[in-house]
Amino acid sequence: MTDFLKALSVFIGTVIGVGIFGLPFVAYQAGFLVVLLYFLLLTGVAVLIHLLFGKICLGTEGRHRLPGYVEMYLGPIWKKVVLVTGVVGIFGALLAYLIVGGEFLKLFFAPWLGGDLLLYVLVFFALGAYLIFKGIKSISQIEVALLFVLFAILGLFFFRAVPFIDFDNFREVNLQFITFPYGVILFSLGGLSIVPEIKEMLNGDKEKTKKVIIWGILISAIVYLIFIFLVLGASGPNTSKTGMAGFIETVGDGILLLSFLFGVITCFTSFLSVGLTLKKILWLDFGVSKNLSWFITCFFPLAFFLLGFKEFIDIIGFTGAITIGIEGIIIIFLYREFLERKLSQRMNPWMYLLTLFFILGIGFEIFYFFFVR
Repeated sequence: MTDFLKALSVFIGTVIGVGIFGLPFVAYQAGFLVVLLYFLLLTGVAVLIHLLFGKICLGTEGRHRLPGYVEMYLGPIWKKVVLVTGVVGIFGALLAYLIVGGEFLKLFFAPWLGGDLLLYVLVFFALGAYLIFKGIKSISQIEVALLFVLFAILGLFFFRAVPFIDFDNFREVNLQFITFPYGVILFSLGGLSIVPEIKEMLNGDKEKTKKVIIWGILISAIVYLIFIFLVLGASGPNTSKTGMAGFIETVGDGILLLSFLFGVITCFTSFLSVGLTLKKILWLDFGVSKNLSWFITCFFPLAFFLLGFKEFIDIIGFTGAITIGIEGIIIIFLYREFLERKLSQRMNPWMYLLTLFFILGIGFEIFYFFFVR
């Protein structure tokens, strides 16, 4: 496999995560056409922000990650802001993985073993926490294989679901939930953390890095839309918050094992990789001891779950709009400083409108989270 295809696979594997399972329900609530319009807009925004960060990575010597670039161009105070937003965003993702991973375990085992969601969340948590403690990193080495498995399962979903698709399920639009898709879709298209890795995998090749970012986000968006089309089209009013329960009920138990594999592979590998990332951030960037970093990484999301934070769509929506929105704003000003210092150029004033876009998105998500949901 060429370096380009490997980098593309790793990028897509990073972007496609737990958000995919919430998208059909979001489309059911707001309407498929509303979600389609959001995808057309936010895919463009995501491509632009990732390309800006890619240019910064490619035009700056040395190996850095987002906090390092922010400290270099904007100063130590903004580095701390990025670290905090990054940690909060990862906590939100870990909590979502716990919830959805537990849901899939329950979906598969409960008919035979019984038990409530808490039991299966604890099982998912225990195994994940143990592997994060041991520092398992081998999942990054099989990212490409897992991506092919994901595409294969999606293809089988397609052939299984087509006979059940009802196009009436795509017609309704609910303006009450007009802002609902924003945060969830933005969360689902996020892959900023992997951009420096892509630069290194491609040895700083500017054209290949640009193509990986563009094609990676476009392919991810297409996969999401196909998944929404299949699940919403087949499930309709039975579309569940985690997507698969209503889908299985409609198309039959023959798809159960595939759904289980699809869900567990996506959630568990992401839980490990994201958990290991947060553990290292707390340990290396915040100076927290290694074992305490592990404890905070694993047990804080579990504590939030036990405190009643169990609506994963609200969690990823809020996390996506707030943390990714803030990071997007910071990257725009980061790019401005990069242009002025490295290239002696001024940023196009139209770019400031994108900061307004993110600010409005944060405001809409806060309004929805506290006053609509």
